[in-house]
Amino acid sequence: MSNNPVDIMKICVTAKESGIDAQVEERFGRAPYFVFIDEETGDAATVLNTGAGGAGGVGIKSAQIMVDNGAKVVITGQVGGNANSALSAAGIAVYTYRAGGSVKDAVAAYQAGTLQRIL
Repeated sequence: MSNNPVDIMKICVTAKESGIDAQVEERFGRAPYFVFIDEETGDAATVLNTGAGGAGGVGIKSAQIMVDNGAKVVITGQVGGNANSALSAAGIAVYTYRAGGSVKDAVAAYQAGTLQRIL
């Protein structure tokens, strides 16, 4: 279990590619992929963000993907206003990661308690 104040089971990291070795994508709604990690088992699953190229509403659609996949924490670079509201309403904590590392690096930083919570 995590030492973070939020008792979580599933973390989502926005990613440029599939898998835990992919680089973190800093844009939440426009992230091509979402990598979901079960914090207890370490299992990871990648979900394609089908709405990433949309003209509008991508943040809200992406927030729905978080809800549908059971994420309790999102790690990303930045979140727009509409996505912020949707994630907040769903009770999903958001942490910022801008170190330019991999999904695995971002999760390690979260577990170490070094990421800043933005929501």
